[in-house]
Amino acid sequence: MKVSREVKTAVLVLSGIALFVYLFSFLKGDDLFSNTNTYYTEFDYNALSPSSSVTIKGNKVGKVEEITYDFDTKKTVVEFSVNPKLKFSKNSIIRLYPTGLMGGNALSIIDANDGEFAKPGDYIQSEVKQGLMSSLESSLPKVTSGLDGTLESADILVKNLNAMLLDDSEDGLKNAIAELNTTLKSFSSTSYSVQSMIKNNEAKIASILDSFDKTSKDLNALTTELKEAGLSKTVEELTKTIGSMQSLLANIDNGQGTIGKLLKDDSLYDNLDAASKELQLLLLDIKLHPARYRRILSKKEIPYEEPTEEQINNN
Repeated sequence: MKVSREVKTAVLVLSGIALFVYLFSFLKGDDLFSNTNTYYTEFDYNALSPSSSVTIKGNKVGKVEEITYDFDTKKTVVEFSVNPKLKFSKNSIIRLYPTGLMGGNALSIIDANDGEFAKPGDYIQSEVKQGLMSSLESSLPKVTSGLDGTLESADILVKNLNAMLLDDSEDGLKNAIAELNTTLKSFSSTSYSVQSMIKNNEAKIASILDSFDKTSKDLNALTTELKEAGLSKTVEELTKTIGSMQSLLANIDNGQGTIGKLLKDDSLYDNLDAASKELQLLLLDIKLHPARYRRILSKKEIPYEEPTEEQINNN
């Protein structure tokens, strides 16, 4: 069968068109013969370009298909496709990150690994990772402000040095060098004096060090003897005794026991005071009227007479 020239020309033109479409798609990063799943995410601004890479754990698994601006939400909607073999959670994070110092960004899938797989067409949450240049840009004002202060301080220092070098009226720099030289000489003289003093008193210093060594040894021996004598046990028993005394004093303060009652019970004190006064009067009466008590067995009763104040005071 003979093919006409027109058919050959048409086949050649169609093949060229198909090859052109394939090459154009290939240069854009599209693969006409592969199947992909499409998902969506949103950002506050656009820092991507079509065909930007989509990665997971550093491996490229897809690319950005289309970037549009939503006039209602005022956000940038990014459509991206990934290999259908990739299964990731719908609660994952799509991270926008820089791919180099000179610009360029890509998307990374941070999988949540919770078993709730995303379906094609789902919207995935997003976040932005700040790059090195952005960090430098945000930190640059602080650095420049600090640098301005440093340069200003350096400028003041240079001016002061210039003023000192140009101080001809008082020979500022010469006087400073002369004073420094005098100070160094004084320090040298002092060091020689200290060295001479140490040399002249070597025997005394050695004796002092020897005495200190003996004293430390004696103190160590004393500490050992006290330890062997059971000082800790004595201190422990003393602590127990002090605790018992505190408990006893607390009981007395609370009115417990004989002493506590004497100190806290006013009625008992009043009774004792009254009894003491009556006993005093009885002894005074015995002293003033002994005959009355010698005739206790007699039938004659001698009536009791209240002693006078003078008698009480005299006795």
